[in-house]
Amino acid sequence: MASASSSSTSTKSYKYDVFLSFRGEDTRKNFVDHLYLALVNKGIITYKDDEKIKKGEVISDQLITSIEESRFYIIVFSKNYADSSWCLNELVKIMECQKMKEHTAYPVFYDVEPTEIRNQSGTVGKAFAKHKEKEEAERWREALKEAADIAGWELKNTVDGHEAKFIQKIVRVISLESHFINLSIDGKLVGMVARVKEVVSTLEIDSDGVRMIGIWGMGGGGKTTLARAVFDHIAMRFEGNSFVENVREVSKGAGLKKLQKQVLRDVLNDQSIRVSSVYEGINKMQRMMSSKKVLVALDDVDHVDQLDALVGDLDWFNTGSRIIITTRDKQVLVAHGVHSDNIHDVSLLSSDEAICLFSRYAFRTEFPRQGYGELSREVIRYAAGLPLTIKVLGSFLNGRSEREWKDAIERLKTIPLKETLEKLELSYDGLENDYKEMFLEVACILKGKEEDFAIRVLESFGLNAQIGLRVLEQKSLITISEYNRVQMHDHIVEMGRNIVRRLYPDEPRRHSRLWITEEIEDILVNELGTNATRSILLEYSSLHPTIIMEGLKKMKELRFLYVDMGLSGLANDEEGGGYFPDTLRSLFWPSYPFFCLPKTFQANVLVNLDIMMDVNASRNMPYNPPISGLWEGGEKKVLNKLKVLNLSSSAMRTFDLGLTPNLERLDLEDCQDLVELNIGLTPCLEELILRGCFSLEELHIPVESPKLKIFNIIGSKVTNINLGLTLNLERLNLEDCNDLVELKIGLTPCLEEFILVGCHALEELHMPVESSKLKTFDIIGSTVTNINLGLTPNLERLNLKDCNDLVELNIGLTQCLKELIIEGCYALEELHMLVESPKLKIFNIIGSKVTNINLGLTSNLERLDLKNCMDLVELNIGLTPCLVEFILVGCNALEDLHIPVESSKLKTFDIIGSTVTNINLGLTQNLERLNLEDCYDLVKLNIGETPYLVELNIGLTPCLEELILVGCNALEELHMPVESPKLQIFNIIGSKVTNINLGLTPNLGRLNLEDCIDLVELNMPFECPKLEFLNLGGSKVCKLNIGLTPHLERLELGRCYYLQEIVGCLKTLVFLNLSGGLRFQDLCFDERYNLPGLDSFYNLQMIGEPLDICPLHPNSTLPKFRFKCFYNEPLPSQSGNIEKLISFGLCACTNLESFSATICGLQHLRNLTLEVDIGEALENLYQLESLEELTLSMKDIKHLPDSICMLKHLKYLQLKSCWLLEQLPKDLARLDCLEELHLTDCVSLRDIPNDICMLKCLQRLDLSYCILVTKLSEEFGRLKCLKELNIEGTGISHLPQSIHQLKGLRIIGSRWRLESHGFTSLIEMSKYTAFCYI
Repeated sequence: MASASSSSTSTKSYKYDVFLSFRGEDTRKNFVDHLYLALVNKGIITYKDDEKIKKGEVISDQLITSIEESRFYIIVFSKNYADSSWCLNELVKIMECQKMKEHTAYPVFYDVEPTEIRNQSGTVGKAFAKHKEKEEAERWREALKEAADIAGWELKNTVDGHEAKFIQKIVRVISLESHFINLSIDGKLVGMVARVKEVVSTLEIDSDGVRMIGIWGMGGGGKTTLARAVFDHIAMRFEGNSFVENVREVSKGAGLKKLQKQVLRDVLNDQSIRVSSVYEGINKMQRMMSSKKVLVALDDVDHVDQLDALVGDLDWFNTGSRIIITTRDKQVLVAHGVHSDNIHDVSLLSSDEAICLFSRYAFRTEFPRQGYGELSREVIRYAAGLPLTIKVLGSFLNGRSEREWKDAIERLKTIPLKETLEKLELSYDGLENDYKEMFLEVACILKGKEEDFAIRVLESFGLNAQIGLRVLEQKSLITISEYNRVQMHDHIVEMGRNIVRRLYPDEPRRHSRLWITEEIEDILVNELGTNATRSILLEYSSLHPTIIMEGLKKMKELRFLYVDMGLSGLANDEEGGGYFPDTLRSLFWPSYPFFCLPKTFQANVLVNLDIMMDVNASRNMPYNPPISGLWEGGEKKVLNKLKVLNLSSSAMRTFDLGLTPNLERLDLEDCQDLVELNIGLTPCLEELILRGCFSLEELHIPVESPKLKIFNIIGSKVTNINLGLTLNLERLNLEDCNDLVELKIGLTPCLEEFILVGCHALEELHMPVESSKLKTFDIIGSTVTNINLGLTPNLERLNLKDCNDLVELNIGLTQCLKELIIEGCYALEELHMLVESPKLKIFNIIGSKVTNINLGLTSNLERLDLKNCMDLVELNIGLTPCLVEFILVGCNALEDLHIPVESSKLKTFDIIGSTVTNINLGLTQNLERLNLEDCYDLVKLNIGETPYLVELNIGLTPCLEELILVGCNALEELHMPVESPKLQIFNIIGSKVTNINLGLTPNLGRLNLEDCIDLVELNMPFECPKLEFLNLGGSKVCKLNIGLTPHLERLELGRCYYLQEIVGCLKTLVFLNLSGGLRFQDLCFDERYNLPGLDSFYNLQMIGEPLDICPLHPNSTLPKFRFKCFYNEPLPSQSGNIEKLISFGLCACTNLESFSATICGLQHLRNLTLEVDIGEALENLYQLESLEELTLSMKDIKHLPDSICMLKHLKYLQLKSCWLLEQLPKDLARLDCLEELHLTDCVSLRDIPNDICMLKCLQRLDLSYCILVTKLSEEFGRLKCLKELNIEGTGISHLPQSIHQLKGLRIIGSRWRLESHGFTSLIEMSKYTAFCYI
């Protein structure tokens, strides 16, 4: 059955469903034993070593083979699992197989947690500990980690730790999965998996309540196969189940009670149950079925009584129960209350699926054998996706020779496959007689015809075609295509035609229906017709028309004749010769070749007459005359039964419908000679088509046409039309009636569509007071001056084009209006809109004199197009949250434009040639296009978040003062005017613009181009003397010239990763951000962070991170660094330090000499922190004369520059993590003002120079973790100001005696070290650190 895939067709079979991996001493006799029995009881073939390994066999070899031959793996992790190398080797092999597509592993965490398995921690870690030194240990670790990462089950977190329920859950999952696998590898079930899943999802097995579903389709289409597959797949989820086959056959006679007994016995598992009558069975089922959650499947149901007896109402069943019903008759399901959403229409096989299924039966492989590919495809084309046919033919052709194949295929063209037809004919046998008649007519004659055509034909036979076709459709015998054509499966067509032919297979003249051209031609030529023939479908015949008509003489019961000869066999007879049987109900003969109908044809029972002339045929065969009258010489016959008459392209000059009192449809299209039409008394007329009757002058319509629905008159000379009483008129189409001066519509309460096009002489249009059903009204090219739609509450479309004289339009009550188009109505002055038009989607008004438009509440408006409304002075848009497109062109008088606060769906906004001064787009986050051409008076433009705006053309907007574009993430092109003399604020945030040319913007004060991530160039060709704020954050600008911004105060260049150079003076800046660039990870200078009272404080902190490569200069050999830089200084800034900080480049390439010169050249610096490995590059530190605090963290520095001793104001010196520093400068004593000296983590420093004792101001000395420092100077007692000494982590084993002179000195160190120095009164700082006082 259904869709096959490559994966499903290549799935291999396995010896075992499940392989159990476990640690025997932990779980063999409890959990695993119970799990194994539960799996086996469900029919799941399970491998467990103590059950399967035979004595004398090498266990490891068999284990490997068994693992490879298993589909699923259940790995039971317990506390001692990792203790066993045997288990671990099993696991390694399982993980190898798990990576293959067909295998699946499920970890079960019995008394351990997944993290313990993953990390080999806890009890698992202890168990694994003995393997740590083994060669396989790493492979085992990886296998444990992989297994722990697979989704599985943890006992303690599942079903509250109940072991029995836990096992049930595992078995249920494995069982479901194994069923799906079985479906995919079963040769009889091609591609069943997808269909089963679809049905199972509808069943919603895990939800409460009772659910009943249907599987519906034609015979042989795979309904039973699908139902059985679904049943087998889910049956284990229920407490009882029953699959009842062949309900149609078994239920005949007294069979229903037998089926009731079967269901009860199956579900309740009690073979002693007896049922003596259907009534008793119903009572028992109502009483006994409600105690269990059950699954019942009823296959091939054909009557609702069967469902009433077997599954009755939903309240028969306990909650959670499910019922599956298969049937060929959809109505059986509907009648029993099965919801349409729960009815599955079984689709037939695709060509790929069909080939796969056929190959399995014909070749026992997945694909056709070499040399049989095309023959197989021929068989598949014949089978047309029907699984039954495919299986039967596959089995029949299996093992046969190529010649036998060809003979069999050729035979199928004339002799249908018996087994298929017998299966399909069951549906036909169940039909009532009139439905059988309809079925045969469709199979032989009407297949592929339009549904309306088929209904007309069948109704002409006196059949109830509307309900009949629905019945055939519900019984899967026909389908109605999306183009409303009646379709039928090829095999059902075969079945129907076989029924017609089988009594006299070799005598077609005795068949009730004829459709084979060769057979029909033989009968007609030889005049072999009989009374048996009821319907003839003759297409593409080369017979002469006279022969055809003569051959019909013996067919006295013929009721349907369809002749379509194309361009062949056209006649030039001037008279209507030949013969038509008077029994004809429907006559269809396109391009009828005679002037008129035969004289002998009375047409007493004729219902449908279609003898239209094919215009193309007449052009190609000019000698073929169109019909000029129904009968020769103007003879008139009353056609009481005639309902449909098509005389299109005929040569008639007049026509009187009084002869057809029951006519429903008249089509006289392209009857160009028709001058007068008298409709007369035709109370049944529903459709009148007069398209292309260019000579028609007189049209007599009765006072009353109560059933007229469609009236089309296009291109006539009629001057006056009075529709009279046409209460059911639905469609009125009047086009190009240039002489029409008067139109009286009258009372038309059902009118839905009114088209009035090109009726230029019509000056007055009187609409009915009420047209409650009117939906479409098009009036184009009219001279009407006033239109009042009155009461048209359901009008959806109003289209007024080129109504040059229209002055006033009153739309009236039209709350359903969706489309309003007013185009070329240049005289229109008054437009009266409703306060509320909630459904209006399109409003176009182009070229009018309207001065005021108030849209009111148009909450669904999508397109607003206003063009050349030059008198429009006021536009009130109102609330339009759905507006997508707004076009405002040439509305020169409009000065104020109020856009709604929120137009979240607006994509296109064109405003061209307007005098609007202010535009605020509000919330227009989906705007894609904004065009502002020739808006000379525009002063302010505010564009909110518009992430889809691609192009913006500002055009000539000399008065524009504010341009705000926020969140225009898709904007790629921005066309600025050459001059924007009044522009003060320009914000374009988050766009894709690559280049911006500011042009002449002398008043620009604020320019924000943040997050324009594609911007590579900002061009300022003229000075911007008032620019104070510039934001290029996140751009790709590589060079910035701010030389023409003399008063720039705030410069935002954060995340400018490509920026390499800034040209111009920065001394006016009060804010600079270079954070996120390639040089500076952090650098932000802001006056707001300069605290009061610190005006003279200059502070710099630089932390450098080495980089492997500079992305902008990948071939550079210079060192690469990226810095975190924190700098502040007092204001106003005149030091030039900012320029110096960026002077050594903004990419990562770092010239160490330039860097050193920059740092040492900074003015007034009081605090400096450098954490960067630049070796010995700081030789000129002495230049920092004002420096008071210095912190250096340089892992590679070996010697401090001697110039550090020249910093006469230095109070604080910290050397942090200078790992290679071996000694301090000799003249350190020159730092007269030094108060704190921190030498932390200088692990190579061996000696503290003696002259440190001359630092008379030193208060704190920190030597922590200078591990090679072993002693202090004996003159240490001279440091009279010293308050704290930190020797933690040093190698100092002896303190100088003089230290005891420093009363109150706090010494910090490790507890044991202080105790070794004889200090006993210790104060604990941490577990190992303490301090004491001298």
